[in-house]
Amino acid sequence: MTISATSPLCTWLFAAYVSSAVAGFADDVSVSSGPSGRPSGRRLRRRNASSKRLAGASWTVNTDVQSRSFSNVCMGAPCGSGISGLGSYLASENSFEDDSIRSEPLSGDVSFFGAGLSVLKTRPMQSVRRPLNAISGNASSIATSPVQPIKESFEPKKTSTKPRRVVVTGMGVVSCLGHDADSFYANLLEGKSGVSEIENFDCKQFSTRIAGEIKSFSADGWVAGKFIKRMDKFMLYLLTAGKKAVFDAGLTEDVIKSIDKSRCGVLIGSAMGGMQIFNDAIEALRLSYRKMNPFCVPLASTNMGSAMLAMDLGWMGPNYSISTACATSNFCILNAANHIIRGEADIMLAGGSDAAVLPIGLGGFVACRALSQRNDDPARASRPWDKDRDGFVMGEGAGVLLLEELEHAKARGAEIYAEFLGGSFSCDAYHTTEPHPEGAGVLLCIDRALSQAGVNRHDVNYVNAHATSTKAGDLQEYKALMRSFGQNPELRINSTKSMIGHLLGASGAVEAIATVQAIRTGWVHPTINLDNPENDVDMKVIVGGEKRKLDIKVALSNSFGFGGQNSSILFAPYNESNED
Repeated sequence: MTISATSPLCTWLFAAYVSSAVAGFADDVSVSSGPSGRPSGRRLRRRNASSKRLAGASWTVNTDVQSRSFSNVCMGAPCGSGISGLGSYLASENSFEDDSIRSEPLSGDVSFFGAGLSVLKTRPMQSVRRPLNAISGNASSIATSPVQPIKESFEPKKTSTKPRRVVVTGMGVVSCLGHDADSFYANLLEGKSGVSEIENFDCKQFSTRIAGEIKSFSADGWVAGKFIKRMDKFMLYLLTAGKKAVFDAGLTEDVIKSIDKSRCGVLIGSAMGGMQIFNDAIEALRLSYRKMNPFCVPLASTNMGSAMLAMDLGWMGPNYSISTACATSNFCILNAANHIIRGEADIMLAGGSDAAVLPIGLGGFVACRALSQRNDDPARASRPWDKDRDGFVMGEGAGVLLLEELEHAKARGAEIYAEFLGGSFSCDAYHTTEPHPEGAGVLLCIDRALSQAGVNRHDVNYVNAHATSTKAGDLQEYKALMRSFGQNPELRINSTKSMIGHLLGASGAVEAIATVQAIRTGWVHPTINLDNPENDVDMKVIVGGEKRKLDIKVALSNSFGFGGQNSSILFAPYNESNED
């Protein structure tokens, strides 16, 4: 008979809890040592008896699941189901004065269209591992109804030598220019600006008072009401865009039930995370820690959006987030695609979300002198490659792509929007905020992306540039692009940020959606406000104030971030005969 221990963390917590709890019984049980420095026999027996009382029940061995478990009310929180235990524990601490918040559980019925995310559910702390029938509503003791192991097939699988191709079958977006991919791109093609004066808070004290702020947004129908009240905007944007991508891909409830959820994952990141929730927690802490939202830490964490979306969908594949400043989304998209290419998943939701148009976010970027101060003319403030540019404009929102293995998508009859070819990363290793003066990191990133994807640089005829409207960044990227693709007379370059501002960690995903839409429609959107271009900029290459028709062969989308983070990803029209 083999016994496998619980995780090291749970084992450590159990030992620490028991020892500290035994020490707490000092009034009833002496823990002083005998003459030899060890507890006397009588005291040792009394201590052991106390320990057994603390444990609640003896350890039981289940030879079927080859696991060790115990029924212990006291240990349910530290070793139980993570946030669920946290919620149960904090519910007893009366942390809130607001009874409605304190008493209302955060759980809801699982529903794909937002009747509730089955997460953060408050429940009594009964055992470390819950039996499966308890999950379905039939409570029972773990000792009498052990957890049944997940049955997996260990039959050898035939490995295919055919490369796994990744395609885009769904898109979801939340932005200042629209909350679905079609209306968003239609506004881009018309050259509309989503930049305006900030309305969500009083920003008179700041030298910058404009942003690509989302004026009207509702998560109703996508996220349960109780979560809408408690979540940070970055997470609401993420969940809404993620579900819209799933819906756009034709993955209805019935379809989701039929697919293998263990091969579906979520990889959506954020550069800034839950800034508003964390800011509110700091303000509450000024009064007392008891005033703090007990979920301020998990709901502010960048990975929790991916986790909660997976919980709602029941997707059990790769699930995490990446945070690499403004290059976040591209990092997430490429890593998600690699999970599919390596055969670890068939479907991945990938992208980014940020909501930093807040006093703390605005103030931080104003302090480092990165923002435009064209407050009297917001719509014309973001002007990449223009001589009169004076900094970037903050934006907010989320973008999510549904990436899918080609054969999986074809088998279910999905519409294929474009094919993801590959990409790569690099680091400038130069400065925290400034780009490398010679564009070395950008060139390295582009070359690696082409090599990784097996793409000839002469085939790249469209680039959705990072182009934020900063003095140094715009020109360094332009020079790198011309050195890489300047020999192609069909090359066209534009900047989505001229109309929506810089969405930080979400920018790459939103711009990837614009790139895919350019492939689908055959139209490349304009770059607005480019009235007085830099001398080195060739306006035959830059798409200026009017959209252009373009038969895209291969499209490149760049995203760069603080710390010298560089990322480039490649898309192309789907061609079934293309095996390279």
